[in-house]
Amino acid sequence: MKVRVERLDWRAIARDLDGLGYATTPVLLSSGECRALRDAYTDPNLFRSRVEMARYRFGEGEYRYFAEPLPELVATLRRLLYEPLSVIANRWSQALQRDASYPDHLDEFLALCRSHGQARPTPLLLRYEAEGYNCLHQDLYGPIHFPLQVTCLLSEPGQDFTGGEFLLVEQRPRAQSRGHVVPLVQGASVVFPVRERPVPAKRGFARVQVRHGVSRIRSGERMALGILFHDAT
Repeated sequence: MKVRVERLDWRAIARDLDGLGYATTPVLLSSGECRALRDAYTDPNLFRSRVEMARYRFGEGEYRYFAEPLPELVATLRRLLYEPLSVIANRWSQALQRDASYPDHLDEFLALCRSHGQARPTPLLLRYEAEGYNCLHQDLYGPIHFPLQVTCLLSEPGQDFTGGEFLLVEQRPRAQSRGHVVPLVQGASVVFPVRERPVPAKRGFARVQVRHGVSRIRSGERMALGILFHDAT
């Protein structure tokens, strides 16, 4: 896994995040790793909670938050992705003139979360069946948050499911919203903002609010791994 993450084109990822508001990766998880994570969904001992989206009007589907200790694959991927993303996160924080700064290592950042009462792990598995969807939203779980997150698709589009496109919508200052449909293959990931991103403006940078979701699944079952770097209250 370390080699896979290190071989990612981090310059291109940073460029796309700055220009498009998101970046995709080539396949990070093998088909066997994707299958193992999908199979893990049925083991209640791995999770701290389960959420039915319809109950809270979040959409149609369900997701489960992993309990500590995280599965080794999830913990390793989270730790390895955090370090290069922290460089981008700190640059964005400076551009938006925020006081927040992000340590170089995930353990240090999680200690900061715990100091603010955020100690519940947030990596999760999401599962949708036909007619399922996820409303546009932001994943904020307390006063401390890391500005970027990652979703990895565990199912094979066109084979395991149809529909279910990953969606991003940006609310630009004094302009209409802009939407993105982000295609993914099994094992590939999308990196995107948790809440906002900087865009060049006449004077410095403007804040663009970003929300994400999943379009209607037309058939089959779609599963994904969500990796947030901040923990929850």
